[in-house]
Amino acid sequence: MARPPRAVFVTLLAMLMSGSLCVGLVSGALAVPGSVQAAQQAPAVLAPAKAEGVAPTAAGVQKALAAILADPSLGKHRGIYVYDASRGKTVFSAGTAVPFTPASTLKLLTTVSALETLGADHTFTTKVVSAGSGSIVLVGGGDPLLATKPAANAEFPTRATLQSLAASTAKALKAQGVAGVSLGYDASLFTGPAANANWEANYLPEGIAARTSALWVNEGRLSPGMAKRADSPAQAAATAFAKLLAGYGIKVAATVRAATAPAAAKPIAQVASPTLGQIVEYVNLHSDNDGAEVLLRHVGLATNNGGSYVGGVKGLRATLTKLGLDVSKATIYDGSGLTRANKVPLELLAGAVRVAASEDHPELRHLLTGLPVAGFSGSLEDRFAAPGTSTGTGLVRAKTGTLTGVHSLAGLARDRTGTLLVFAIASDSVPVPKTLDARAALDRAAAALANCGCAV
Repeated sequence: MARPPRAVFVTLLAMLMSGSLCVGLVSGALAVPGSVQAAQQAPAVLAPAKAEGVAPTAAGVQKALAAILADPSLGKHRGIYVYDASRGKTVFSAGTAVPFTPASTLKLLTTVSALETLGADHTFTTKVVSAGSGSIVLVGGGDPLLATKPAANAEFPTRATLQSLAASTAKALKAQGVAGVSLGYDASLFTGPAANANWEANYLPEGIAARTSALWVNEGRLSPGMAKRADSPAQAAATAFAKLLAGYGIKVAATVRAATAPAAAKPIAQVASPTLGQIVEYVNLHSDNDGAEVLLRHVGLATNNGGSYVGGVKGLRATLTKLGLDVSKATIYDGSGLTRANKVPLELLAGAVRVAASEDHPELRHLLTGLPVAGFSGSLEDRFAAPGTSTGTGLVRAKTGTLTGVHSLAGLARDRTGTLLVFAIASDSVPVPKTLDARAALDRAAAALANCGCAV
């Protein structure tokens, strides 16, 4: 089935997710003659969605999903959890007794914890401080999106850059009459191993993941957009900074070394990251493994558990518990979902979305606004194109999870009667030859929920 035009779906999405439709002219209406206004006013595409539509039943949801859940491409361990967010109750679950390897849907837990502990308006500062006569230190503040230079094309969010920091630093040094410096770098904000001990051996050499650092540019990539990462992301960032400083007329000593910034030193110059809310949107939209690992360590710091990945996991579990989510059956080792050792109940994955949609937690909304839109954006841009999935296009928002043999979706959809459904669906036993079939089955399940009245 051919997809209707994207503009229509975007309009439907906006109406259905907000539960309201503005009809008529908002401003200047009195200046337009009534007959002209009536002639120009476009008809509503469909009636406004109700805040609470028809109450779905377990039998109704089971009927809508039965054939999809029986698809053999999903392997032996498959399950789904569906929650009626309009009424605050679980509607249906199947195959949820044993937790699943979540893959990247785990990022929902990491990002909701970061929003809760730090706040959506929080930013991370990269700065340069004086370390004595003729010596400066570049200090990493854990900005996951710090870049060397501005992107050639407009991007969201707009990133802080070393180029901007170098320009400000050079200006400040020249104002002090300083023409040359030695440069050190301080990435001590994060502690513990830079790589997670539970990751596959090929992740670092193949650039699937970076060594997590409080100071890096381009997520540790040696060249923007390329896979290969620096063995020491902090040193690579400092070396790039030295070259930029030289370009602005400040001579920098040839050797760049690790250093400890004086505790009381005032910044010579600094740049701030995008807000945490924007970073969370980026991480979930693009399923950014490296960004998620940085945020995990910030959660550890914010909860006084330290800046290691172990401390981050402790902080994550404590924060989720504070939000009323049950983590007792979850085994979590990282923030990105890269390790197969993670085992998480589907109810917990859906729970992150549920609390973000709750009236009690408006501070968590960026978790929802960053979710990919089915068929349109992020990791769902090329999804929902198979037969039986078109009813979800533009109407489902969900985080994807993918590892070899593992596929998951967790997010939300407002069904055709107006009820907001939160769901998590996964299989971690997919036969490799059935990968695309399994992924399409998950899409059909989410689309079925979006098309569901599910009252009988």
